[in-house]
Amino acid sequence: MNRRHLFAIAGVSAAARATAMTQSQHTVNRSVSGLPPRKVIVGTSMRAFWGNHPGVEKRLDELMGLIDAMQEESLRKYGRGVDLAILSETTVSGEAGGNALACAIPLDGPFSRAFSQKARSYGCYVVAPTYLLESAKSCSNAAVLFSRQGHVAGVYRKVHLVVSPEGTRMEGGAAPGKEYPVFSCDFGKLGIQICYDMQFGRGWQELASKGAELIAWPSQSPQTTQPAARAIDLRCYIVSSTWRHNASVFEPTGKILAQIKPPGQVLVQEIDLSYAILPWSAKLRNGKALEERYGPRIGYRYYEDEDCGIFWSNDPRTPVRAMVRQAGLLEAEEQLASVRDVYRRAGMTNF
Repeated sequence: MNRRHLFAIAGVSAAARATAMTQSQHTVNRSVSGLPPRKVIVGTSMRAFWGNHPGVEKRLDELMGLIDAMQEESLRKYGRGVDLAILSETTVSGEAGGNALACAIPLDGPFSRAFSQKARSYGCYVVAPTYLLESAKSCSNAAVLFSRQGHVAGVYRKVHLVVSPEGTRMEGGAAPGKEYPVFSCDFGKLGIQICYDMQFGRGWQELASKGAELIAWPSQSPQTTQPAARAIDLRCYIVSSTWRHNASVFEPTGKILAQIKPPGQVLVQEIDLSYAILPWSAKLRNGKALEERYGPRIGYRYYEDEDCGIFWSNDPRTPVRAMVRQAGLLEAEEQLASVRDVYRRAGMTNF
């Protein structure tokens, strides 16, 4: 047997291995290939907000400008507007310093008015992060989700706050969140994590168990290695919005699909939340077999360095799973299920 074919059957590709880990550890089925195409245009940003805060009204004007730039880029690139605009961590309030409560912004007032109007005018969802004033004595590091109609669709409050070096306070006295909500948007299920949440698996696993397909990650950290690993493990798209170095869109394969670096400030990328991940096979021919069979009805990116590819349908009448079936190919999950069955029949239990 060809050694490369043996590796493929054993599920050697990173995406397939991560899927097996996800299913065995978290019992999460991430296959979405049977759903009709779901094209989503995501806009994100990279811009530093260190230094003196200019005041809420001026800061909101700056942020509205970033969303305007996302909309303009989306119209130029795709001929339609953004579906989801993501801003970076605490962009409205700025950094907490030693007193998060002093800089926290109330939900009602200029904050909600500005984002509600912008979301409604462009017909898009907006993730708006800020230190959020909860009461006279409490605030949280939060990301507020506005719907296409301009309503508050939900709030995620950062659970894993950064702890001060002396170990006495968390983010200037902010209160940690307790829940990991998943928001049902018209394009699919959206989760949110914020900056330091990246270091802890529980929130990501809970979002996956609740069906999150796309996770927004507003952050001051520009890291890419851990988000890539999370994207593979949880079989989802992750979009970072940061203060420096890069903002990126991570595929469920773990690959960076799109990225901006300085001096860029906004990034716009279309993704399809209904996709199939296919491992290497001689029959697939690195994706060319499906391309020749379906032409522009199918889209894909194949990664020879990972021995796998991500495929999606451009035909509203035909899910990508049907195309894969008609071509006699197996998705990564199906291939692994077949391999596990062989292992069981051979008496193996620890896999």
